[in-house]
Amino acid sequence: MDVELPPFVRDTATQFGAGVPYALKVLAGQLADDPDMGRPSKLPGILTVTVDGDLFEDCPALAVGYIREPDRIEIRYVNPISFVESAEPAESVEPVADAQEQEQQDEGSADPATDAVTVREVADAWQRITGWLQRNAPDSYGALRSGAGPAAIAALEGDLGIRIPVELHVLWLLTAGDNGVKGRGCLPGNWALMTLDAAAATYRLKTDSQASQDTFNTDRPEEERITVWKATWIPVVALGPADGTSGLYLDAATGYLGRWSRYNEHPGDELDTLVTYLEEAADMLEAPALATRDRPGLVGGALVWGSSIDPAQEDRWQPWTG
Repeated sequence: MDVELPPFVRDTATQFGAGVPYALKVLAGQLADDPDMGRPSKLPGILTVTVDGDLFEDCPALAVGYIREPDRIEIRYVNPISFVESAEPAESVEPVADAQEQEQQDEGSADPATDAVTVREVADAWQRITGWLQRNAPDSYGALRSGAGPAAIAALEGDLGIRIPVELHVLWLLTAGDNGVKGRGCLPGNWALMTLDAAAATYRLKTDSQASQDTFNTDRPEEERITVWKATWIPVVALGPADGTSGLYLDAATGYLGRWSRYNEHPGDELDTLVTYLEEAADMLEAPALATRDRPGLVGGALVWGSSIDPAQEDRWQPWTG
């Protein structure tokens, strides 16, 4: 029985830990011997199996989805179980938890099949962006930070007191922020993906601001009460790598992005999810003639979006035509 691991799955999986490729190699051998070891997931035709990360160095616990055909198996997704409350019931590479523990997991579990799709969408969009940067804007590519470890993201969750949504979790695992080039990030508008520390600092600043507002809100009619921040809003993108005056947050309750500002202007809804935001950025890079929100270009080896070009560099800016 052949077990296939498509390149896009392999490339994404390696971002989750140095030990993941070896763990998948072990799993592939077990699947070749026992193709039906997984259990049906909520995705049609997909079986899922879990990998105990404690058995492999630098490898988180994984949920792996695969399709089984008469003469071959194809692994379709790999995502850390930490993305969801627990994995769905599945046969593990090693014996699964006892029945009581498994029952507790099932009661609080999210939908790992849906989250697996989200993981793939985020990873694919970010890989398109970073692939473009690597080929065409090496300075901007070099400014991206390495991915954060699961422990760092768990610590941030504890700091904020809120669970990081799966789409942001996987993005920070892939790249934990953008150091930028001359004050410019690589996202449209030359905005930058925030570091975990910057996100935490902004969250604290905004929650303190809301607390101040709440002292006055108690004496205001309900229709006049001011909301500048909600506990479910997680800062994601900033105006620039060193400019935290405004940016975008991800609402963990709705999955949509919104605008935030240090000056407490009324937050505006973006009506984008993080997935659609990243996909559109990738689309604009790959097909600039069809770009609607912004236009990519280059200044030397750096990506510079046309909506906010430094006047001093305007004569050096070369629009990207594909």
